[in-house]
Amino acid sequence: MGFMDKAKDFADDHDKQVDEGIEKAGEQVDKRTDNKYDSQVGKGVEQAQQRTGQGDTA
Repeated sequence: MGFMDKAKDFADDHDKQVDEGIEKAGEQVDKRTDNKYDSQVGKGVEQAQQRTGQGDTA
């Protein structure tokens, strides 16, 4: 089993934690850019959450 397979399995098994981590990363980007790209970051966070694990749980 390769690294990517292990990462996918982790994301599937820990969807809530992965979604929370993505949300926190988005908050940090907003903070560091003074919310200059808030709507783009928000869309990116949503898309990332939907593509990890079993979907968005946050």
